[in-house]
Amino acid sequence: MTYFSEFNLDDLILKGLEDLGFKTTTPIQSRAIPFILQGKDFLGIAQTGTGKTAAFAVPILHKLIQSSSAKQCISPQVLVLVPTRELAAQAFKNFKSYGKYTYLKMCAIFGGVNEKPQIRELKNGTDVLIATPGRLLDLYQRKIFSMKGIRFCVLDEADRMLDMGFLPAVRTIMKEIPSQHQTLLFSATFPKEIEILMNDFLKEPVRVDITPPTTAAVTVDQSLIFVPQKQKQELLHHILGNEACERILVFSKTKYGADRIGRNLRKANLDNYVLHGDKSQRQRQRALKHFQQGDIKILVATDVASRGIDITNITHVINFDLPDEPESYIHRVGRTGRA
Repeated sequence: MTYFSEFNLDDLILKGLEDLGFKTTTPIQSRAIPFILQGKDFLGIAQTGTGKTAAFAVPILHKLIQSSSAKQCISPQVLVLVPTRELAAQAFKNFKSYGKYTYLKMCAIFGGVNEKPQIRELKNGTDVLIATPGRLLDLYQRKIFSMKGIRFCVLDEADRMLDMGFLPAVRTIMKEIPSQHQTLLFSATFPKEIEILMNDFLKEPVRVDITPPTTAAVTVDQSLIFVPQKQKQELLHHILGNEACERILVFSKTKYGADRIGRNLRKANLDNYVLHGDKSQRQRQRALKHFQQGDIKILVATDVASRGIDITNITHVINFDLPDEPESYIHRVGRTGRA
């Protein structure tokens, strides 16, 4: 199947997708949606930027609408676990867009911001809860909300979840979810640890690998430039002066390195924002907002941004420092060539 309209999705969902210009499906979407609609546990391996969020969000929203009890639920029916606050905000935005014309309520909770608005939303009831593991466990253990109504659990960017040490929290959360639920696991790469997760949490899952492991999406053109360390900053300035570089993401291995790159760019009259883990949530949101709006064309970041940026028309990703792991490189370059 190549069109969303071929899946017999609810008209309200199709209308939301149409507003976004979504007509044809990506490979991971065309493979995942039928199995998820059938109620099967699912493991999807596909590179960053290939449309994984819609692959699980669209069929889940359809099933919620079709459920006769959907309007009667106060506690969440869907739990989407993500590793970072940027990803939580991104997934929330996507769910809201796909379910734009439905009565379904969505809520995102994550650390680094005031918890009171999140608590208020949870107490008012939500159908879809998107959360980072730490904030979720904190509010759950304080009995702010219940997980007894969970029917769908999604582990999104599962490899990143493991990289960041969230496995113990994920195990604790999974124990609190009703045994009768549908589990979906999506990942850009397939390290051995993901196989352990699959065996522990999924029941007779359908597994779909869209591409070989550690492979960049075909929509990304890649180039390699050999240059002495001392000349890297000068070369970066030269590249950024090219008119073809309209919206650029520059990756540094460390927070200190990102700050240094940003300072040197500003000295060369190249405006930029710097994004890394020591920045406050307000600073991170402001940087992403101005980058997305085109107020600045250069964003310097560490790998904290390699999963959470879903901004159209990023023309170039520059690896000022190569990452230690091949998987991190895939996530970085996946910020361009988006589905």
